[in-house]
Amino acid sequence: MTTRREFVSGAAAALGAAALVPRVATALGRGSIPGGWSIARGATLAVAAERIERIGVQLYTVRAEMRKDFAASLARIAQIGYREVEFAGYFSQTPDRVRALLDENRLTSPSVHLAIELLESDFGAQAAVAKTIGQETLIVPSLNARTLTTTDAWKGIATRFNTLGAKARDAGLRFAFHNHASEATAMSDGTRPFDVLLGETDPSLVDFQMDLYWMIKAGGDPLAYFASNPGRFTSVHVKDATAAPELAMRDVGAGSVDWKAIFAKRSQAGIKHFFVEHDSPGADPFASVKASHDYLAKLEF
Repeated sequence: MTTRREFVSGAAAALGAAALVPRVATALGRGSIPGGWSIARGATLAVAAERIERIGVQLYTVRAEMRKDFAASLARIAQIGYREVEFAGYFSQTPDRVRALLDENRLTSPSVHLAIELLESDFGAQAAVAKTIGQETLIVPSLNARTLTTTDAWKGIATRFNTLGAKARDAGLRFAFHNHASEATAMSDGTRPFDVLLGETDPSLVDFQMDLYWMIKAGGDPLAYFASNPGRFTSVHVKDATAAPELAMRDVGAGSVDWKAIFAKRSQAGIKHFFVEHDSPGADPFASVKASHDYLAKLEF
């Protein structure tokens, strides 16, 4: 089976705010609210609830369909209701063609997944592609964690991230890293690589895209990371999980993750983009991304 790292490396190399909506809540008792108003016990008070205004999808989920018919796949994604897409390969399409198809379907692509080796060897070309397509952030989606077994090794990765972050800044872009379970799992000395990366990278240069499923799968607490590192998680991958201890991946809304609690902290975390993803969506990946979209489109938090 092709890993995400292998998929992104091969595909890329070949190319060379949430909206506010009203909600009614029951007041628990008499008290003051801004403007000097008072409310009585049992009264109702209109408070601001939110929904995700522009739901995104990581196109790795529909990679098999993208390979068959790139244009038709983007059109179907738009028909489902998605407004943002994140690429993990362009399937031999030119940057101009990709941008034209996005415009035709009223889609935008805020970010792209690119292998670290490609960024380090060919940064200028990749930055130019991103700008043509309209992307703002270049994201390393995975690392060969099997070779990174010490704190010093991960500090070395952080140094490389800072260098790439500086290059991105100079090019008018941002750089970020997307986690899997390995970065949130403690090494033999008890240190979590994710903590090393957060501590050793410059917040002005390096952002993070938290994959919420893999963080939870590894036993990490997204809310704790949001609180201790506010503003650093500019996007998230949204995929659900069954209850512990199995924690099997599911479409969003078909698992046990408390999405309201997580999304309620979006401002603290710094989240600007929400990308649905399912690593192994089954025989009909479009049915998977539609189920997740339909759930999120109705979710208030």
